[in-house]
Amino acid sequence: MAERILIVEDEDKIADILRDYLLQHGFEVFRLSRGDEVEEWMRQHGADLVLLDLMLPGKNGLDVCKSLRLQTQAAIVMVTARVEEIDRLLGLELGADDYICKPFSPREVVARVKAVLRRTHGGGHPAEQELVMDDAGWRATLAGRDLGLTAVEYQLLKVLAAQPGRIFSREQLMDAMYRDTRVVSDRTVDSHVKKLRKKVSDVSPHREIIHSVYGVGYKFEWSAAS
Repeated sequence: MAERILIVEDEDKIADILRDYLLQHGFEVFRLSRGDEVEEWMRQHGADLVLLDLMLPGKNGLDVCKSLRLQTQAAIVMVTARVEEIDRLLGLELGADDYICKPFSPREVVARVKAVLRRTHGGGHPAEQELVMDDAGWRATLAGRDLGLTAVEYQLLKVLAAQPGRIFSREQLMDAMYRDTRVVSDRTVDSHVKKLRKKVSDVSPHREIIHSVYGVGYKFEWSAAS
């Protein structure tokens, strides 16, 4: 049975493009244009994942997300063009499973939707269950063994692992790793990645999870070490 996607977007052009791409990839797709229609629609029909725009008429996406988390286990992917909201979405304080920034590529959206559904519906890579992130203790374990990460390394791994397959630029990773105003260089990110890779290798020599994307940045992906 096709997985059901609800697009909540008030811009017709964007909604139509997303709908067409998702239909091409075998999803069953529905669309609403107002935030105050979402909760009742979900109660009556349900969906596996909601693509939820931040700025909506009737009720904004942040409030809709909070309400949905009280009534459904459906995955929620927030869509936003408001950079100032990214920290809140990254912190998952609203219960969202992922976020996407406008402007975006429809192909990227489809890839992220598939990744979120794999994670939330238990269809992800078996090894993903072996990585455990403990925010309270800033401690990460792989296959039951402590990686011994510093606070910065922990934050780096958390950001990457939260969105497998997504490519992060060095600038994006610097912003996530350092919330203050200190000045750091690209080499600083590379240095932390190198140390993180070594700690992963020490625990699991035959596994590689942080990959370089030449000229762009880094991504998290499970694979055997080369």
